[in-house]
Amino acid sequence: MAVGPDTLPTLHPVAGFRLGTTSAGVKTPGRKDLVIMELTANATVAGVFTLNQFCAAPVQISKAHLAKGMPSYLLINTGNANAGTGKEGYQDALTCCQAVADHAGITIEQVLPYSTGVIGEKLPVEKITAAVPAAFDALTEDGWLAAASGITTTDTRPKAYSVQFEYQGEVITLTGISKGAGMIKPNMATMLAYVATDVTVDATLLQKMLKRSADLTFNRVTIDGDTSTNDSCMLVATGAKALQVSESDQALFEAFNTALDEIMLALAQAIVRDGEGATKFVTISVEQAATSEEALKAAYAVAHSPLVKTALFASDPNWGRILAAVGYAGVENLDVDALQIYLGDVCIVDNGGRADSYTEAAGQAVMDEEDILIRIVLNRGELSETVWTTDLSKDYVAINADYRS
Repeated sequence: MAVGPDTLPTLHPVAGFRLGTTSAGVKTPGRKDLVIMELTANATVAGVFTLNQFCAAPVQISKAHLAKGMPSYLLINTGNANAGTGKEGYQDALTCCQAVADHAGITIEQVLPYSTGVIGEKLPVEKITAAVPAAFDALTEDGWLAAASGITTTDTRPKAYSVQFEYQGEVITLTGISKGAGMIKPNMATMLAYVATDVTVDATLLQKMLKRSADLTFNRVTIDGDTSTNDSCMLVATGAKALQVSESDQALFEAFNTALDEIMLALAQAIVRDGEGATKFVTISVEQAATSEEALKAAYAVAHSPLVKTALFASDPNWGRILAAVGYAGVENLDVDALQIYLGDVCIVDNGGRADSYTEAAGQAVMDEEDILIRIVLNRGELSETVWTTDLSKDYVAINADYRS
């Protein structure tokens, strides 16, 4: 189950970036579950990762290897998160990296590992290492769609997006994939994302741009409020084009950031639309806040409320649940008589209670839609923040109750 059309745009190849997908049988025999991504020698790489202190072994290694500044391959397996596995899990991830390094004739530090799936189970190292040669054989610049499917777990469909724009006669490409459907509240959750572009970008600037964009996109989506142990979001600039993105060329810098935000938001929202058991795609906008922090407090209080989320699943305009969540969000000195709350364009709360103009029929019409906007106007300042979330359905419970079976 997912919200919105099940269509993908044309996925443009990125010069200098190849992807190979194969089956290792990590969890399910025959399933495509292992992906290798190959970078050009002059590529730069940036990454943001989970803030969960129980971060998985591959996250620890990927961060350490990335700091060396010379990645050549990314290795992703699904079906097993290799998290909560202690020192043995760390060594298992290194063993998988070594298999890639041996096959490619490079050092182990040039391989960045990623895993997603069940937490606390031993990684089937032999299956992964045995499948590495087949993943290399499958490497192609046109491998985006296969990789998008190969990194999924409980996702019901692949997630991918591609953007192109022209600058001084050069066509610049950004293409990316993401996965995730549950355990999603990125504090950069089980979420993986990979975006590649063909321009040249200094590694320090690339990291700065990724962090800024992730904060506005992946760090503004939530399915269930749980932050995974394995979140990773990677941005690769292959340098296949000599055209260099830098802050000294503001026109190109701004155009690139606009394109980056577009692809990152599309990939992040695709995760929400495919949230486990989701039947609604919900935008929560908090406006006229004094600070970004208080705007996000209010937005996430509504987004994480089980009572709000179950009302959304039922298409029930039970606006009192939204009002209550805003009230306990922790916004200091909140003047409840000064704020307004809207379902779409329908004002439901004003002057501390139900808006005089509100009718149940108007609220019901909004709640019957698949895409729902909840607007909270605090009337305390000029800052706004937006988060995206889902409802909470019976299927969410069933999916997660059956996840290990």
